[in-house]
Amino acid sequence: MDAEHKFGVRKLEILDKSKGFIELLQQLTICDSVSYKEFEERFQEISSYGDDHLICVIEDVRSGKIIATGSVFIEKKFLRNCGKVGHIEDVVVDSAARGMQLGKKIIEFLTDHAHSMGCYKVILDCSLENKAFYEKCGYKQKEVQMVKYFI
Repeated sequence: MDAEHKFGVRKLEILDKSKGFIELLQQLTICDSVSYKEFEERFQEISSYGDDHLICVIEDVRSGKIIATGSVFIEKKFLRNCGKVGHIEDVVVDSAARGMQLGKKIIEFLTDHAHSMGCYKVILDCSLENKAFYEKCGYKQKEVQMVKYFI
């Protein structure tokens, strides 16, 4: 992939299932195969939330493959004058496309969306290995993440 090639960020589309979207998510974490029916049902559900839940992708138009993705959902709160918080999740760049600033493009797109939706902050969780990357994107460490899994 040459540096001259322009990679634009866009919203997830229903046809992206056939462009390797699920396989890309499998590079991030456990993600079982998803049938076309399951994909379409979840896609329609997420779409029904409008701008409150946005999944974005970068497609390599030459290969027709999705090579980067991330999502943000908007939490509506009572705190901060009924403020809103953006939560960034599921950011991944294809292992063959790393080092081309695609992750930064995804984070900027999601951060800008949260800001445009009136969020007073946007937050994300990341591994220690990815901390420096997010710091380069303007994020800083705050507090500690806790988790409890049900499966």
